[in-house]
Amino acid sequence: AGAVHRVWLEPNNPPAYPTAVNELLKADMIVLGPGSLFTSILPNLLVPDLSAAIRNSQALKVLICNVATQPGETDGFSAGDHIRALEDHVGRDIFDMVITTKAGEGQLPAGAEWVQLDDGLEAKYPIYNADIADPSAPGRHDSVKLAQKLIDLYQERTGPLIA
Repeated sequence: AGAVHRVWLEPNNPPAYPTAVNELLKADMIVLGPGSLFTSILPNLLVPDLSAAIRNSQALKVLICNVATQPGETDGFSAGDHIRALEDHVGRDIFDMVITTKAGEGQLPAGAEWVQLDDGLEAKYPIYNADIADPSAPGRHDSVKLAQKLIDLYQERTGPLIA
């Protein structure tokens, strides 16, 4: 099995949809992930105006690390490997916090492994390790738990949301 070493766009400087740039700049929170690292998350960040808008936004920027590796794409990846892959392509400081998932339960699909939290990663990045795996769907996040964690983290930063 091969490993992904680099992802790029052709042309390398495609225009961003202006409304997307404006919304990123006005956002309260920007959530990167979960999803296929090299085929869903990273290609969007390679659009220069999108990554610049994210970087310049005053929003809380959160990277959600996948619960499990994706066979053929992130085989053997730890949480740190996910972060480094993003930084290798788009530079440091694109997110304020990384949410990782405590070890899940159940049988993962063939070839997948639980994404592990690297020793010492918290010393380099603001990591929030949460119990947000879905026990009924091994390798996936529980969307309700994840949404609640995002709301809680946002409220810790800003105070309670007012309807």
